Amino acid sequence: MTENTEGRLPNLPVPLFATVMGMAGLTLAWRTGEIVWDGPTTISAALTGLTTVLFIFLAIAYLSKLKGWPDKVKEEFNHPVKLNFFAATSISVILLSMLWLPVAEGTALALWIVGVIAHLLLTLVAMARWTGSQPMPIESINPAWFIPVVGNILIPLPGVAFGLIELSWFFFSIGLVFWIVLMTLVFYRFIFHDPLPERMMPTLAILLAPPAVGFLAWLELTGEVDAFARILYYIGAFLFLLLLVRLPAFFRLPFFLSWWAYSFPVAAFSIATMRFGMHGEMPLMETLGVILLALTTILIVGLALRTLKAARAGEICKPE
Repeated sequence: MTENTEGRLPNLPVPLFATVMGMAGLTLAWRTGEIVWDGPTTISAALTGLTTVLFIFLAIAYLSKLKGWPDKVKEEFNHPVKLNFFAATSISVILLSMLWLPVAEGTALALWIVGVIAHLLLTLVAMARWTGSQPMPIESINPAWFIPVVGNILIPLPGVAFGLIELSWFFFSIGLVFWIVLMTLVFYRFIFHDPLPERMMPTLAILLAPPAVGFLAWLELTGEVDAFARILYYIGAFLFLLLLVRLPAFFRLPFFLSWWAYSFPVAAFSIATMRFGMHGEMPLMETLGVILLALTTILIVGLALRTLKAARAGEICKPE
């Protein structure tokens, strides 16, 4: 093992799996866009392969970290904030099942089962930690808490396609109810306590993911854009506007891996907008969704380039 690996691999951060979530979101957004304009599937197919390779690379790297430096992994797992990012690994597997569903249903189902079991276990661990005998410090509450619990709202997207309707409702219910609970707690912290540290400020974008993904899950479960679907979508639209208002302040921040928190929520909202237009027969919404797809692409390409630059400079896998 090289000296470079010795120095970086022990500090490989589990939040890096957010890059897989972002790339998978971009892939699914392009797949939806290709349906909107009835175009070839070349881009989404290429992105599926790229996202899969990225996940495999990170999974091997993190398993190597677990084998060589288990204490480092345990330290992350016991951290009140970093624990939540372990769920990004299970969500990544679920997203991969969505990517491969059109071409390899058996593989997709196997990925979904593995992802769902892992995510359920991580949800239970996170909630057991929160409801344990020791109180959690208010400073530890941030939008990253949404990842393990509210991430359950994603599970019906491929689950319905596999015919597992009741199981999909089970996970959707968990995600929806605890989204409301955690949203209340997070806003309590925002309003009455110290602001988020700079490193965590970009995680505000995670607030956009639950209503956007919730809209898509509701659409899969019910098949229509009804009143509740509209409530979910328009809450997401308001949060998107709120993020736009905060954007100048974010641009003044230095680059952190947490900037990837923008990627998946914005991609999900672009998909929701296009799907709203397709089901509601509103061409304007489809057009807005395609514009959001272009913005999502620019955002993720920029994040990827900035991450590669930071990796070459040794700014990522280093002790905090």
